[in-house]
Amino acid sequence: MFTGIIKELGTITEIIQDGSSLHLWVSSPLTPNIAIDNSIAHNGICLTVVAIKDNAFKVTAVEETIKKTTIAHWRVGDSVNLERALKIGDGLDGHFVQGHVDTIANCKQIEFRMGSWLFDFEFDANFAALIIEKGSIAINGVSLTVFNVERSSFSVTIIPYTFEHTNFNSLQIGQKVNLEFDILGKYFLRKMQLEA
Repeated sequence: MFTGIIKELGTITEIIQDGSSLHLWVSSPLTPNIAIDNSIAHNGICLTVVAIKDNAFKVTAVEETIKKTTIAHWRVGDSVNLERALKIGDGLDGHFVQGHVDTIANCKQIEFRMGSWLFDFEFDANFAALIIEKGSIAINGVSLTVFNVERSSFSVTIIPYTFEHTNFNSLQIGQKVNLEFDILGKYFLRKMQLEA
């Protein structure tokens, strides 16, 4: 479980294809404080640390993860948002994020607005029931509030601190991002479906 509050950025230093899986080495200032078997969110994808060497750690993504996230598009040198798993007693400054990506969205527009940035995203309309105006969403692992919600699109505003401390500062129009919708909406929708 995570909160969507990014603590560090990591850099992809090596990608190894292994059958239908990918092994990724990530260099990060977090490395001295993590251990093998730790869960780390990478752009919102929960991955388990399987090896550590010097200032980098290794994680493995299986076929299901590769199919449903942006990880297949990652390249050596890319920057990824990192968050360690929530510990009992930690402050919940964002919202409950599982690290289980629901779908991929496309960045449609980026607009600087004198001190903040407006990002517009388009996503699969099949997920429309899971997003509401002023609700929470995780975009590449970052906890944000959505507005301008339409059936298959929404907007978020990024403040300077978030822009500078996440990989939103390198996001470009046309680039894909990972989306995780609020877990409360998923349980409520499932309950409604079962009662219908």
